[in-house]
Amino acid sequence: MENLSTKTGKSWYLIYTKAKGEELAHNNLMRQGFNAYLPKIKREKRLRGKYRPIVEALFPRYLFIQLDTKTDNWMPIRSTIGVSNMVRFGGVPAQVPHELVSELQSFDNEDGLQNVQEAQYQVGQEVEFVSGSLNGYRAIFDKYVSGERISVLLDIVGKHTRMLISRHDVKLA
Repeated sequence: MENLSTKTGKSWYLIYTKAKGEELAHNNLMRQGFNAYLPKIKREKRLRGKYRPIVEALFPRYLFIQLDTKTDNWMPIRSTIGVSNMVRFGGVPAQVPHELVSELQSFDNEDGLQNVQEAQYQVGQEVEFVSGSLNGYRAIFDKYVSGERISVLLDIVGKHTRMLISRHDVKLA
């Protein structure tokens, strides 16, 4: 099966956006008639002490744009609000393999967000603290207590002590 870029003469390129300007750049490029793709992810971020779901760019400060080198006018891209520049190597715009963009698009769900599974801990797995006073220490995953809390066993002088912590405070070791 022949892919779209081969049929139309269009290729994917990489746009470097202004800080936190991915969505603004994407919307403005689309408004100008360009085919742009911004892979997004939903994750939880700590805001004012609580974890809240946020949607952000999968690749901060980058988005993809599909262009035909022969027929498309590239000049408006540089002055598009939110765009910093096109990614270039040796002065030549960086072409992205069509297969990569297709693969990324295949992971988009119905809301246009990347389907990424959060790590599920198994009983007995070693986890490492990533924040707080125990940063760098290791423990054993015990069980899920609630949506936000987990139980881990911390080895304190040869004795396992059960602790209830936020699931965001550890990662797989």
